[in-house]
Amino acid sequence: MIAKFANGIRPVLALVALIWAVELVNLLLGHRLVSWGILPRTLRGLIGIPLSPWIHAGLWHAVSNTIPILILGGLTLAGGKRKFWETTISVILLSGILVWIFARGAFHVGASGLVFGYFGVILGRAVFERSAIAIAIAIGTVLAYGGLLWGILPLRSQVSFESHLFGLIAGFAVIWLGHKFRKSPPPS
Repeated sequence: MIAKFANGIRPVLALVALIWAVELVNLLLGHRLVSWGILPRTLRGLIGIPLSPWIHAGLWHAVSNTIPILILGGLTLAGGKRKFWETTISVILLSGILVWIFARGAFHVGASGLVFGYFGVILGRAVFERSAIAIAIAIGTVLAYGGLLWGILPLRSQVSFESHLFGLIAGFAVIWLGHKFRKSPPPS
């Protein structure tokens, strides 16, 4: 039973393993990989769009993203593996682009944009699918993780509230766009 569960959440475990593999290398390099994060409105910063979720500013930063990735990623995975990967990639790219365009001039790193993206996905599913299970999952998520929403406010200068805000927006937008295109009638 445990092996079946582990196999079912393998994509989420792969993301967490990648975060920790990069963190180990980053730790050995004195966290110099932070310079590969998103640096808004610079050519150099574009490489950070796909790389920033895997790079963290320290051990505690990686630890603080691990549990929410496991839980919220696992809930996102409930939609199926293919949809999970499409959603994950879309959230990373859309939130990264928004951070690159609109965020303040500093390196933005960490998986918290993806965490907030998964949060937005879960809320978006409740709003657009309106199934009892999607609503129940969203209510449970808000009760357990509703405090995350404080993260979209610019309360601490060393925290990329922009990644949090744009991750949440990207997650919701990914579900909205998917719903919109599924609902639109085929061209005649």
